[in-house]
Amino acid sequence: AYQDIAGVNLGTYVDNAKQVIADKVDLPVGYNIVWSGQYEYMQKAKSTLMVVIPLTLLIIFVIIYMNTKSMVKTGIIFVALPLSLVGCFWYIYLLGYDMSVAVWIGIIALAGISAETGVVMLLYLDLAFELWSKNGRMVNLGDLKQAIHYGAVKRIRPKIMTICVIIAGLVPIMWSHGAGADVMKRIAAPMVGGVVTSGLMELLVFPVLYFLWRGLKLEKSLVPTGDEDPRE
Repeated sequence: AYQDIAGVNLGTYVDNAKQVIADKVDLPVGYNIVWSGQYEYMQKAKSTLMVVIPLTLLIIFVIIYMNTKSMVKTGIIFVALPLSLVGCFWYIYLLGYDMSVAVWIGIIALAGISAETGVVMLLYLDLAFELWSKNGRMVNLGDLKQAIHYGAVKRIRPKIMTICVIIAGLVPIMWSHGAGADVMKRIAAPMVGGVVTSGLMELLVFPVLYFLWRGLKLEKSLVPTGDEDPRE
């Protein structure tokens, strides 16, 4: 029998219906109930996503590590992913969307965008650090702060431009109507909400994490080895 629903997502409806039938219906021997249609397709897609999402994160991790050659830098970039999801889930909540295959596709795309922009941010910080070191200006934590400030400030305009371009390209989808519009909206929504918090995190949190990492290494390099004469 065909069943239409409203006001609740498909998965919740079917789970509730299964519980009601299990409590109130005694099926004769040899009979069973199969939930088909969109629910069946959703379950198949869910099992596929259980493999695709971890595999995607692994591929992103490997690519970033091959690019940075540093587990610390890779870890800093991956910090962006949970904070990107903050804006993603808030925007989905405000729009009243339920989790679906389309939403998960948007989240996967958001993870790629966050990783890409995170790599560029670290590149700017590394270039500033190397410039200060090359000129002999990296002798204390104050110099490190200046270098990080210089690198982060140079990244503000490109980062804001990236966010604005992504939002400008996706917002028209949120206003679209017609065939396929509902699916496209749910793909675009995670990216629209996620790039905002991702951008704020990369501009505000990345420099702090970079300072803590580089500062710890710099302090270790400045600690006396014990060979120096204390009278000097």
